[in-house]
Amino acid sequence: MNNWFECKVSYDKMMENGIQKKVTEPYLVDALSFTEAEARIIEEIKPYISGEYTVADIKRARLNEIFFNENGDRYYRAKVYFITLDEKSGAEKKSAANMLVQASTIQEAMTALEEGMKGTLADYVVASMAETSLMDVFPFAPKEK
Repeated sequence: MNNWFECKVSYDKMMENGIQKKVTEPYLVDALSFTEAEARIIEEIKPYISGEYTVADIKRARLNEIFFNENGDRYYRAKVYFITLDEKSGAEKKSAANMLVQASTIQEAMTALEEGMKGTLADYVVASMAETSLMDVFPFAPKEK
C-alpha cells in the first residue's frame, strides 16, 4: 500500500518570455511520513530547479490507485464508485475510491482507467474525471547498490 503525499514547491521559474516569476507547483511523492515526503521531494526536484526553492506545503493525498501511462503528460483524478449488493436488505451500496490516471487527454484517461480496471470483478461507475495541476509523480523506487 502506497502512502502518497502532495508536496507544493515554490521557486523562481524562467517563463517563455524571459521574465522570472515566482511559482508554486504541486508534485506527488510516495513516502512513509511527512518528513520522508519532504526529503524525497527535495531529492527528486533538485536536478530540475536551479536557485532557491522551498517546500511550501505537504498534505496526504487520498488515492486508492494510480494508473501510469508513459505517453501521458497530464494527470487526471477519477472518482469511481464500487457497487456492492447488501445481501440482507437487497439495497445497492456505493463505496467511493479516488484514482489518478496519467494521460494526454481526458478521453485517453477514461480509456486508461477502463483498461486498468479490466481485471476487477466488482461493478463500478466512473462518477467524475478531472485534470489536476500535478506536475509529476514520484513513486518509491529502491536504490540500486
